[in-house]
Parts: sequence; structure tokens; C-alpha cells
Amino acid sequence: MSRREKKNLTRIIISLVLFAAIFTVDKIIDLSGVIGGGLGWLLPLGLYLCVYVIIGYDVVYKAVRNIGGGQFLDENFLMVVATFGAFGLAIYRGVSGLSTDGFDEACAVLLFYQIGEFFQRYATGKSRRSISSLMDIRPDYANVKRNGEIITVDPSEVSVGEIIVVNPGEKIPLDGKLIKGSSSIDTKALTGESLPREVCEGDGIVSGTVNLTSQIEIEVEKEFYDSTAAKILDLVENAASKKAKAENFITQFARYYTPSVVGIALILAVLPPIFTGEWSVWIYRALSFLVVSCPCALVISIPLSFFAGIGRASADGILVKGSDFLERLEKADTFVFDKTGTLTKGNFAVKEIYPAEREDEILRCAAIAEEFSSHPIAECIKQRYGAKAEGGYTPTNFAGEGIVASNGNDEIACGNEKLMKRFNVNFTPASGAGTVVYVAQNGAFSGYILIADEVKKESAEVIEKLNRSGSKTVMLTGDNELIAAHIAKETGISSFKASLLPEDKEKILDGIITDKKARGEKGAVCFVGDGINDAPVIVRADIGFAMGGVGSDAAIEAADVVLMNDDLRSILKAQKIAKKTMRIVRENIIFSLGVKAVILVLSALGITNMWIAVFGDVGVAVIAILNAMRLLIKDKRDR
Repeated sequence: MSRREKKNLTRIIISLVLFAAIFTVDKIIDLSGVIGGGLGWLLPLGLYLCVYVIIGYDVVYKAVRNIGGGQFLDENFLMVVATFGAFGLAIYRGVSGLSTDGFDEACAVLLFYQIGEFFQRYATGKSRRSISSLMDIRPDYANVKRNGEIITVDPSEVSVGEIIVVNPGEKIPLDGKLIKGSSSIDTKALTGESLPREVCEGDGIVSGTVNLTSQIEIEVEKEFYDSTAAKILDLVENAASKKAKAENFITQFARYYTPSVVGIALILAVLPPIFTGEWSVWIYRALSFLVVSCPCALVISIPLSFFAGIGRASADGILVKGSDFLERLEKADTFVFDKTGTLTKGNFAVKEIYPAEREDEILRCAAIAEEFSSHPIAECIKQRYGAKAEGGYTPTNFAGEGIVASNGNDEIACGNEKLMKRFNVNFTPASGAGTVVYVAQNGAFSGYILIADEVKKESAEVIEKLNRSGSKTVMLTGDNELIAAHIAKETGISSFKASLLPEDKEKILDGIITDKKARGEKGAVCFVGDGINDAPVIVRADIGFAMGGVGSDAAIEAADVVLMNDDLRSILKAQKIAKKTMRIVRENIIFSLGVKAVILVLSALGITNMWIAVFGDVGVAVIAILNAMRLLIKDKRDR
């Protein structure tokens, strides 16, 4: 909880305690009778006014500020008009020698309103830290060669054509071409792919990636402002401004409701007395009308309905960051998925060994060659072998090709097609989708090991249910076409795009959203991802989902919905909860407005007095609140 939220909670508690104490004393001894004469109403006015100022000063300030800005028809203005009306009515009754009912109502209205607002802010307003501060791709410096020396400068000071040096473990600060050395590059910050990429002289290098193994030199081809890292940061920092913001229902309702009830109250206070001369009677009715017009049931039950929906989702391991996203999720009909860590587990494993009858021998040879390598592929092979590899072999690394291990009598080659061709090994090409490690012993082909990312067991189930419901499913991935097509076929995804960088994903998603709007479709577009590279697209989507268990901090902070258990079935749960929540919200709106309309008519006609009107208003609020709480009750039964 932020400092601001703690401050608001403290203010609500203090106000609630003071109100309860004053209200209890008032009902026991009647505070208006403590001071003799016709000024007895001043004591309850002063006491209740203290509570009102503590709990409502910000509401009054916002209403006055909005009036000054010409935008006063909102819930703040409505709260001020209703509560000032209640105070005015109580003062009028006090001056007239009647009981000073109304001060307590004014304070209670604002208390309920602020409690509802607190719940809303708490659920939706956990202040998000700046996404850009979480982005681990921003380069801090560049080592540039100038006049025979290597100097450290800001990346923005490096020009196209200059040579930069990147040491192992350093971020690559600028886009360019590798001109000296070879290394493994960690690209998951950009592509989301866990497997490092082997680069050799002549290969293109993009900024934001991390050099893993060897010192390399790069000829800069783009200035910093035009580099891949800068573009991603710009996407993240500006994507939020593109997202449509759903307006709060109460604000929309108040635009029409507020001028209507205020106008009717003025008519009641002025027009009938012109003909009847009963000014006090009609002013009393007008003020009663204003008090009754306060939409307590809506102000409390609507945020509480959303809050209950958010609580229900949280109990199922789904963090929804705002009520707007529940409303949008109900209408979601397009689901766009990242691949690695989302549809797949993100951990590579041996998928196939060919030929199967020589599995033990192939694994033994591969484990010997990869014994001293910490590469993810090597770790995967050694884990599958499950035993200590034979010693006495000397490994020789062939950059971008593989490893050859020899002990003088035995020579094992373990790598890709290039390595096999280098040693003129007649090998059988693999046809499966994934990373292939060919193994040869003493110049003879032994077989190959196919390594691939494992598809999550629930992926196909979730995609099938989404497709069956009429939703469109799309996969966007930085992986190659062959692997993407294999995953799409295995999961049943409707369509896919492969070999994408973050800016490509953002453009494609933007096209999907724009195309839907152009066709007049109202359904929302969801994006589900887990990596830093997914943050721009997660923010751009109508609803952004992030995998909370394995997802990056940037993706989680950028997301509107976080799946804390990394189970894709939570998407279906979240949409089900959203639909239930919106159904209850609509029930509360219809019920509250219907009863409110009846009470307003009866108050205008003078058939009901203040307390009956207040009772009816509070009763509606209680029923609406109980209806909202059904979400939590159902949650307990489900579990």
C-alpha cells in the first residue's frame, strides 16, 4: 500500500470513528438541545462539519476546480450538491425550530462515497513504477575506439561507422555489424527466446542484447536514437497513451443525472411557490429531493461489485489491476499470444534422438563433447544423459558450429550442419522443429539430438476453447518460421507471425486493433506475454496479460492482468469472472435506478418525509452491496 493510500485510509478511519461518536451522542441526548435559544443547531452543525471537512475536503476541492474548468457535471459535483443540500436543509429546519435532521446524512453520504473510492483506488491504483526504469535493455555506456584508444562514452555520443568494443557480460549499446571475434549473444530481452544466438564476423548485431562469452568489436550502423533499444524504450514509454481509457460509469451517468436532478430541484423550489405562496414547503421538498438524489447505492455498489470481482479473481491467482479491465475482458474476442514462456514452458528439453536404438551411445558422445560447456543446449544434453561424462577429452570450439572433443584415439564432433560439413560427415538431416545437434564419432555419423521448447500441457485446451467460443487466436513470436508453424499446429492457434522483433509485434497488434475498429467491431484485443520484449505490446493491447511466475518485471508492471500461477486456463477463468461481474453490475444499476426513481417521485410530491427517503436509499444500497458480495460467496463454493 502506497503512502497516499495509507493516508486516505487513516483519514477514513478517523472520520468514521468521529462520525460514529457524534452520531451516537446526538441520538442519545440530542445535540441541538444542548445550547439554549434558537441557536441550538449550531453545535451539531459545528461537530458534523468537522467530520465533513476531514472526509470531504478533496471532493469539494475537485468540484470547485472542475467548475472553474467548465467541467463540473461529475460525481464530485453531485456529492457536493447533495451534501450541501443536506446541510442547508438541516440549517433551515434548525432556524425554523424543527429537529436538525440532515447533518448526519451529509457526512454519511461522503463517508460511503470515500470508502467506495478507496476500495476502487486500492484495487486499481497501486502506482505503477515507470516501465522504462524496469527495462533492463537501456545501455549505460559504450566502449568506443578513438585514436588508438578505447574510451567509455554515452551511447548517444557514438557516430555511425565508429568501432565499439563489447566485453563478456556487457549490454550491446548500438546496432551494427560484427567485424572481429565471435560470441554467444543473449537475445531474450528482445525476442523473448531463451536460447542464445551464436554470432560470427559479418553478422548483424542489435542493441539491447547481452554479450555472453567473448570480447567482440562492432562497427556501428545506427545512431543511438535510431537503435533497437531506443525504439523499444520509446514504444514502452508511449504505448500507454494509445490505449483507450474506459470512462467510469458513475462519471458518465452523472453527466446526465446531475443537471437533471439539480434542475428539477430548482424547479421544485421556485415554480410551485409562485402559485401557492408556500415557499418553505417547496424549498423543503427541493432540498429533500437533492438529498434523495444522491446515488449512494450506485456510488457504493458499483465499485464494490468490481472490487468483489477483482477479489474473486485474486483468489484464483489472477491479479486484475482495475475495474476497467474486467469490463473490457467481458468483450474480449481476439487473443494474441507470445510463444516462449507463454504457450511453451520456456525451458528447452531433448525432444527426439535419432536413431532411437542408439540413444545411449549418442547421448554419451554428446555429453563428452559438451562436458565443459555452460551453454543451455549443453546443459540440456547433460541433464538428459544423467551421468558423469568420460574424462580425458580435450574440447575444441568452432564458433557458430559446435565442439570437437578428442583424446588422441577417439574424436567426437557435436554441433550443427556446418560442423558436419567441415569434417565431411555424411549425415541425415533432421526434419523436426527445434535446435538440432548432430553427433559424429571418428568421422562417422552417429545420429542427432533434437532440442525444443516444450508446449504447456494446457495450451491446446485453452486455444481450442477460445476458438470454439468464436474468438480469434494469433501467435506472434521472434522464433523462426519452422518452429512457429510446429507450435501453431500443436496448439491449434488460428494464425501466426514469426521472426519478429518487438517493434514488429507492436505494429502487427496495432494493425489488428485498428482493423477491428475500422470494421466497427466492439470486441477487445488481448495480448498474453511474459518477457521484457513483450512490454510494449502488452501496454498497447486493450487488455494485456502477463505470466506472473516466470514473467519479467517489465511485463508484469505493464500488464493489466497478471496470471500469478502461469496457467493459461486462468485466461478462461478471468473472462468468466468478468462476465459474472458485469452481470451483477448491470443488475445493481437497474435495481438502484428503478428504486431511486420511485423515491424521487414520491419525495417531489411530498408523500415521503426525509427519514423514509433516507431509509429507502440506504436499503437500496444494502441490497446492492449484498448482490455484489455474491461474487465472493460463489468463489468460496467453487474452491
